[in-house]
Amino acid sequence: MTNQGAYPALVSTTWLADSLSRPELVLLDCSMAKVVGKEPLLYQQLVTIPGAHKLDLEQQLLDSSAALPNTFPTAEQVTVVMQQLGVDSTSLIVLFDNQGIYSAPRAWVILKAMGHQQVVVLDGGLPQWLAEQRTTANSYAQPCGKGNFVGQLEASWLVNKQQVEAALQQPQVGIVDARSAERFYAQKPEPRADMRSGHIPGSGNLPFGELLLGYRLAPPERLVEAFSQLGFDHKQQLMFTCGSGITACILLLAAHQAGLSASKQLYDGSWAEWGLIR
Repeated sequence: MTNQGAYPALVSTTWLADSLSRPELVLLDCSMAKVVGKEPLLYQQLVTIPGAHKLDLEQQLLDSSAALPNTFPTAEQVTVVMQQLGVDSTSLIVLFDNQGIYSAPRAWVILKAMGHQQVVVLDGGLPQWLAEQRTTANSYAQPCGKGNFVGQLEASWLVNKQQVEAALQQPQVGIVDARSAERFYAQKPEPRADMRSGHIPGSGNLPFGELLLGYRLAPPERLVEAFSQLGFDHKQQLMFTCGSGITACILLLAAHQAGLSASKQLYDGSWAEWGLIR
């Protein structure tokens, strides 16, 4: 069973505003330039939360040697990036993005999978912060020095294609796809030319946007209802998939908030691997 840890997954903007001066807090902006599956919020210039550092999911926290897009980074990569950002083993990492809840959950899964328990997501992210007219910055903060963070991958957070194939024969395992219904039911072509349309046989469709309320993640009771409508119960092992492993992490975070099964895993290859035209 995957040990997801007991540390809270979400914090509010009020909590962050009151906590920005804590010496152990490291604030990371995980915004991505490429936003898929929703109408992106656009910004005329860089705007961020004061004290935030840039965490580059698209260039740094991925395995660039892999054939598939957005492949999960190695422990060595994560260690180097986190140390450069001044992150220590005792740091309290707060993650956010400029879409509300979009790419920050991906960073949460990565850091949790690397064994760091003190990591949380800012509920509503930058848009919620801006809506509340809180102070902003137009540049990122510079790390004060090198951190001592060391990542060690807990492989139970991830599943590969072979494990998903095996799960199709196991009724106690549920596979949940975060893509839009149009992509899931092959009513809309995939954004990558080398991918066929459709979905993993036996998987359920839960578009990530249905788990959001405004910029924030929906309340736990609404999340429970969304998963239960797919026929999944709180004890069922869950595997999450999407286009390339980014928005599936929103579902994983939501399942965590809903108090679902302790075993929640990311199929990192997702449809980019399963739907690949060979």
